[in-house]
Amino acid sequence: MADLGRRARAAASVLAHTTAEKKNHALRAAAAAIDTGRGPILAANAKDIEAAKAGGMSAAFIDRLLLDDKRLDAIVAALETVADLPDPVGMIIANWQRPNGLDISRVRTPLGVIGVIFESRPNVTADAGALCLKAGNAVILRGGSDSFHSSHAIHACLVAGLKDAGLPEASIQIVPTTDRAAVGEMLQGLGGMIDVIVPRGGKGLVGRVQSEARVPVFAHLEGLVHVYVDKSADLEKAVSIIANAKMRRTGICGAAETLLIHTDVVATHLEPIIAALIEKGCEIRGDETVQSHIASVLPATEEDWRTEYEDAIISVKIVADVGEAIAHIEHYSSHHTEAVIAENPEVVQRFFNEIDSAILMHNASTQFADGGEFGFGGEIGIATGKMHARGPVGVEQLTSFKYLVRGTGQTRP
Repeated sequence: MADLGRRARAAASVLAHTTAEKKNHALRAAAAAIDTGRGPILAANAKDIEAAKAGGMSAAFIDRLLLDDKRLDAIVAALETVADLPDPVGMIIANWQRPNGLDISRVRTPLGVIGVIFESRPNVTADAGALCLKAGNAVILRGGSDSFHSSHAIHACLVAGLKDAGLPEASIQIVPTTDRAAVGEMLQGLGGMIDVIVPRGGKGLVGRVQSEARVPVFAHLEGLVHVYVDKSADLEKAVSIIANAKMRRTGICGAAETLLIHTDVVATHLEPIIAALIEKGCEIRGDETVQSHIASVLPATEEDWRTEYEDAIISVKIVADVGEAIAHIEHYSSHHTEAVIAENPEVVQRFFNEIDSAILMHNASTQFADGGEFGFGGEIGIATGKMHARGPVGVEQLTSFKYLVRGTGQTRP
């Protein structure tokens, strides 16, 4: 592990002043390698899927792990999108002049070496590698044992891209073992070689990282996502948005987990919304009012309001107004993503003003909580903390900055 850190630090020193053209060359060559190397990647993924099924993993977990041609297309497109993004390194964030004639600029710089610890999604290998490289950082990837073969097959394509561009192969490294001790070594910083850790996974992983890390962490907590249906909500929009927000992919962090509905539209909106969810195979857990209207609804417990199901289950509560919805969200939320379905602009503005989550949405599915959908080309994760990075972590969030001060001979009195 120590050698990974030393090689990453050496690569980072090269990447800090590598041209945008070389980085983009590497990304496009990696995309081509993945596109032409589908056979080995899918064969590696088949091994991981077989092991997951043998281990009794849930359907939602296997869906997160699965690669197919459509998902490989998405990985290729994401790499090409990142290559097309403006290079953040050297970008002037702000510039101003002082009365004494000093010219001051705030300019983006790479972070250095980033450690990314993730679980079952093999596409994170490509996303994290591409975004870190574009931002001029070296990265050490530690994927979960469940996606070991898939991640290594994708990593081989990233290395092929680096070689084709003449960049250090150590710019994107992957931990070659499933030994959990490797995670502990990364959290200690590999002897000062890692500058920041980005965890992407479940509550257990993120909790361990936050408690043990000796380097800064971009926290990606659970996605306990809420959708509030106001009394001004358009029924057709509500049905379509909620069905998608919950059931498009139930295992991703942007999937809706709790639904809050204004009491004034229970008679008109509740049954059509619930019927659409049930039709798609969703289990409903509701409060007493919801149960009284729909016989198949199971009783929701206090624990349900705190649960990220990552499965075809949703908890439903009737609230008196937007104020009660906001209070519920602020009490239970993981501050990831929340949505309001409403036509009243005052309700929307209050929702946006009073809820402190990384992403807030109006009349749109929470499944858009994704760096790729934001135009970032991909993401390392959704940061739910408040320091440095928040929301989808893309290339700009993977930079710091420095000040460039230009004078003409000024001295301070």
